[in-house]
Amino acid sequence: MARGKLRIYLGAAPGVGKTYAMLSEAHRRGERGTDCVVAFVEHHNRPRTEVMLHGLEQIPRRELDYRSTVFTEMDVDAVLARHPQVALVDELPHTNIPGSRNTKRWQDVEELLAAGIDVVTTVNIQHLESLGDVVESITGVRQQETVPDEVVRRADQIELVDMSPQALRRRMAHGNIYKPDKVDAALSNYFRPGNLTALRELALLWVADRVDEYLTEYRSEHRVSKIWGSRERIVVGLTGGPEGRTLIRRAARLAEKGAGGEVLAVYIARSDGLTSASPKELAVQRTLVEDLGGTFHHVIGEDVPTALLDFARGVNATQIVLGVSRRKGWQYVFGPGVGATVARESGPDLDVHLITHDEAGKGRGLPVARSARLGRSRVIWGWLVGVGGPALLTLLLTGVTPSVGLANDMLLFLTLTVAAALLGGLYPALASAVVGSLLLNWFFTPPVHTLTIADPKNIVAIAIFVGVAVSVASVVDLAAWRTHQAARLRAESEILSVLAGSVLRGETSLEALLERVRETFGMESVALLERDSDVDPWTCAGSVGPRPCQSPENADVDMPVGDHMALALSGRVLPAEDRRVLAAFAAQAAVVLDRQRLQSQADQSRALAEGNRIRTALLAAVSHDLRTPLAGIKAAVSSLRSEDVAWSEEDQAELLEGIEEGADRLDNLVGNLLDMSRLQTGTVTPLIREIDLDEVVPMALGGVPEDSVELDIPETLPMVAVDPGLLERSVANLVENAVKYSPVEERVLVSASSMADRVEVRVVDRGPGVPDPAKDRIFEPFQRYGDAPRGSGVGLGLAVARGFAEAMRGTLTAEDTPGGGLTMVLTLPAAPGAHPIRPDLPATATS
Repeated sequence: MARGKLRIYLGAAPGVGKTYAMLSEAHRRGERGTDCVVAFVEHHNRPRTEVMLHGLEQIPRRELDYRSTVFTEMDVDAVLARHPQVALVDELPHTNIPGSRNTKRWQDVEELLAAGIDVVTTVNIQHLESLGDVVESITGVRQQETVPDEVVRRADQIELVDMSPQALRRRMAHGNIYKPDKVDAALSNYFRPGNLTALRELALLWVADRVDEYLTEYRSEHRVSKIWGSRERIVVGLTGGPEGRTLIRRAARLAEKGAGGEVLAVYIARSDGLTSASPKELAVQRTLVEDLGGTFHHVIGEDVPTALLDFARGVNATQIVLGVSRRKGWQYVFGPGVGATVARESGPDLDVHLITHDEAGKGRGLPVARSARLGRSRVIWGWLVGVGGPALLTLLLTGVTPSVGLANDMLLFLTLTVAAALLGGLYPALASAVVGSLLLNWFFTPPVHTLTIADPKNIVAIAIFVGVAVSVASVVDLAAWRTHQAARLRAESEILSVLAGSVLRGETSLEALLERVRETFGMESVALLERDSDVDPWTCAGSVGPRPCQSPENADVDMPVGDHMALALSGRVLPAEDRRVLAAFAAQAAVVLDRQRLQSQADQSRALAEGNRIRTALLAAVSHDLRTPLAGIKAAVSSLRSEDVAWSEEDQAELLEGIEEGADRLDNLVGNLLDMSRLQTGTVTPLIREIDLDEVVPMALGGVPEDSVELDIPETLPMVAVDPGLLERSVANLVENAVKYSPVEERVLVSASSMADRVEVRVVDRGPGVPDPAKDRIFEPFQRYGDAPRGSGVGLGLAVARGFAEAMRGTLTAEDTPGGGLTMVLTLPAAPGAHPIRPDLPATATS
């Protein structure tokens, strides 16, 4: 059965018209004869949306009982049984009521799609999982209900439902979105113009990225090589030199001038050994471009200009940013340079920017990490000078200039030999010496035009010329080799220094270290393999790059690390001199892997030690704090059942009251133990809803004596986004703790106030207080400060209160009360006022 198609209406905020657009699409499809049903649509009492439901078949919802309240959810089984062509499912990120078929509604939708049913749904941009932190920084509210980005990305169609912030606020003011009593709060909080503008920009950029992905896929399928400037995408060519930082910042400024601009920094390395850039500088530039919102890429290419242009066209770039060459004037004899070549071959579809910088014209210096070979272009120039140069010089001396004497002729030919040695090394210089000696003998040594030398002095002169030429060529070549060797050793020492420092400081993960190996040696993939014994198969402990090797035998380069571990590289065969640095990388990779495993074991040991501490404390609590009320209950029951004593009604009432008090204490202790267990296992799932504090706080005072607490909860406070049950339990624990330590004549004050997007609840007592060093310790499980009487609790009340507060994305801290005592400050997130929530529903989804 073919998988169904998913269509998503994406909006920037509630009220832009996503549900209305979805229902309009359903009516259009129904008019064309398509079998459409409403699987779940929430109209939120909006008249225009409710009218759109008329004429559409609606699948009855499933009723679920939760906390003595009946809720309705989409009936997945009923939709599958009906099996329509198209199902309308509103609010994709919605969290289902406990007891539902799936935890999230998007999982329900996945079942419908797998059954071959097309689904049309709605999502708000703030509910995408990857944008949670960004949305929180904009609105000050953390979205509790999210949907994985991948679920939305897989949609066959994504349609943006857009509306300007001004128009949306007008709809809000006219009562088309929320009820009149919530309009003012919404307009002054979540629906502020700045919030709506930022959310709209997020939605537009996210949809633009998806369109860009579709465009890239289309260009790849249709083999379109010409650049389509649909958006500004700027490629920065890096050499590894210090000017790269200037280029990255300049490219970022260019990208800011156009909406949706993107910066891609690329370093292109030749595959001839170690890369020719400082690894420390490349790491700094990688961090800089990522901090500025761009991406860093490492590409292998023999011809840098061609590789750079291929990369730019492959990512559909519109601009290339390069630095002015660092070459000195005479160095242009080796070629026009990367910048000039890229500008010449870029064509009309790519703009090339050459940026000036402080390093321009100062000379490129020696390649810090190239091998001792001089490079193809240098060798070619050496052969041209060594073989063609003597021929041109002979033509010049015989046809243009008068005779300057055999001695001067030899010096001129010797100059060409030295130049050939400087450019191409030993062999071009030897060829120049041989060719030069033959030409000197033929054209300039009497008798001319013969290889015969009449004067013995000339024989000695030519022999000396050959000897000097060979000697000079050897010395020059040896000096060049020594220079490159020194540069290579300097590069190796820098790489090893940076590597050792980062590993010793614990800054490098295994994946980051393997990525550095791949970039340093210009390989396609790197994998760290291990096995338990010589006969066991190899397993991959970590890898980077496409298609990593699964065994050392399949690798282009393998470096053993001990008896049962190896570093496997694929891409090309490394020269022997590179294996020394590779061995250091391999040893460090083994160290990093061991460190990660030791860290994991240490974390497990800490968790086990903490669990053992809690179990020990629990046993101590059970041995006394739980047995004390049990002993009182048993004594009272035994007394009542005794036939030897005739108890009066007053005595019986007193014993029953003691039983009730002991049972209440046990219930409280066991409740805290169960709550702490839920917190320790991470099974606390808050059902967030908007609620007023004055609906919850009074209910939390049932466990303390009357007139022991003074309430100060202003009616003007904004609503809070919390789980009412968890909030009530947290406040109850705080109040009970405060009453326990306060003097009898002093009342505990419970007050509340608002600040920005937070609401603070303060529980103030006039007890002995807690010193600063112990303020954090009192929130740990099984901790009781000072002379708390045994049997008064197991020390879990404050730990449970803080755990529940953090589960609701709040905080709980302790402060000194002015004049003596302790103040507990419970900070809660204020409701954004953006979602009309039905009573007792979990957090809203999109609407």
